[in-house]
Amino acid sequence: MTSRRRSTPWIQTWARPIIGGVAGLGLINTTYLTYMKLFGGETQCAVGSCKVLASPYAVLFGQPLSLFGMMAYAGMLALAVAPLLVNEENNRTLKKNLEENSWLLLFLGATGMLLFSGWLMYVMFSQFVIPMGLAGLCPFCLASAIFAAVMFGVTLMGRDWEDKGQLIFQGAIVGMLTLVVAFAGTSGITQSAGAEGAITNNAGNTFFLVDTTSGDSEIQLAKHLKASGAKMYGAYWCPHCCEQKQLFGKEAMKEFTYLECAEDGKNSEAKACAAARPNIEKQTGQNFGFPTWEVGGKFYSGRQVLADLAKNSGYTGPQNFKNGFQVCRQP
Repeated sequence: MTSRRRSTPWIQTWARPIIGGVAGLGLINTTYLTYMKLFGGETQCAVGSCKVLASPYAVLFGQPLSLFGMMAYAGMLALAVAPLLVNEENNRTLKKNLEENSWLLLFLGATGMLLFSGWLMYVMFSQFVIPMGLAGLCPFCLASAIFAAVMFGVTLMGRDWEDKGQLIFQGAIVGMLTLVVAFAGTSGITQSAGAEGAITNNAGNTFFLVDTTSGDSEIQLAKHLKASGAKMYGAYWCPHCCEQKQLFGKEAMKEFTYLECAEDGKNSEAKACAAARPNIEKQTGQNFGFPTWEVGGKFYSGRQVLADLAKNSGYTGPQNFKNGFQVCRQP
């Protein structure tokens, strides 16, 4: 009588290479986003500027959210491929221990990443896609959520789990901890809407806080800009627009004419921005971006130092401007 050896399902044979490959893609994705956040400026998506990535939701405890994602993907990649790199003939015990001990860590890591990605998808669709349409979609964020879902599915099916009850219990604990971190990291975004210097959308969610104060020179320049018909085009989610307001200070930023170009921004003037766009792009030779200044019938793209605004607008008042460049604080 011959015995038949039970064949191993293909998903269990290829589980680790699949997890490693997906984690590698996620690592590339988040490394790019982290680099752009720290050094590269504004990240561009297929639908235009990635508003999600320019918002406070892209920051967790003062650091780029993608940085935490990068570390998570690197950890999953290491756990997935480590046993594959050990020669079984020479280190059979080590290989077996790595395979056994890393599976639970892979499952718990994938569980946490899946739930955190789910929370971020809720934020993206509720705060950006629903009010803005496709302009609020972040393909990089969507890809990361798909990577997390695939890794979770493969870890779940990639081996025969003996104690499924214990697995569910441990996954629930990790899930609760993950959601606590997610809520803690984003809870302050909607709590500062009434603060002086707060930059909010129409729903009252605070994206940035201007916390510099204005001197007499900044206030006088702002009033002159308004009187001379100058105006700034911007969007509440634009970090460079906030940096421009930081140069003026929270008192003076209320004095010059500002046009909110985001359709879901507070006191939106999106139609006026759309009407000005052809002239702006024709004169500057660039795509209409934020901020853009209109001073004396001419358009100036990007953040402007106050001395240049004074010169271009014919301002002759005091010019001992006290504020230098500062990154805007996020709630």
